[in-house]
Amino acid sequence: MKLTEIQDLIKFVAKSGVSEVELETKDIKIVIRTPSSKGKEPVVVQPVPQPVIQVAPPVQQIHEVIPTVVTETKAPEVKAAADTASNESRYVTVKSPMIGTFYRSSSPDKPSFVNVGDEIAPDKVICIIEAMKLFNEIESEIKGKIVKVLVNDATPVEYDQPLFLVDPA
Repeated sequence: MKLTEIQDLIKFVAKSGVSEVELETKDIKIVIRTPSSKGKEPVVVQPVPQPVIQVAPPVQQIHEVIPTVVTETKAPEVKAAADTASNESRYVTVKSPMIGTFYRSSSPDKPSFVNVGDEIAPDKVICIIEAMKLFNEIESEIKGKIVKVLVNDATPVEYDQPLFLVDPA
């Protein structure tokens, strides 16, 4: 069972309102428990031959609005910022499917999986996220060109945190 299938199953169970689901095949056993109204309980994914993987519910991010004053001398800068924002709106954001530590390469002495300007295609490994001593290869789900890397190497990432900006092809 692929990581994306497990994530889709977790999302489906969270939305359905079921308190617990257990799925077992010959290779893997998955138990998903949704938080009860009395207390918070983590969702647990447990492969049979491997240690337990905990997947926390998505963290809501709070964005602070900072008022700004625009004067006539700063008008070109504001227009440039608006143009940049409109340019970035056409890009697809590749987000983290899990909580963990982001790595751009498989080891410090190896080259990065992708760099700015590289072409990517579905199923191409673009980074690794380490969670609980398990190194998970994150594969692209889209075809395009890497425009920007949004996370520094060897830094912690949250669930659904933007990792890359991709210009779809």
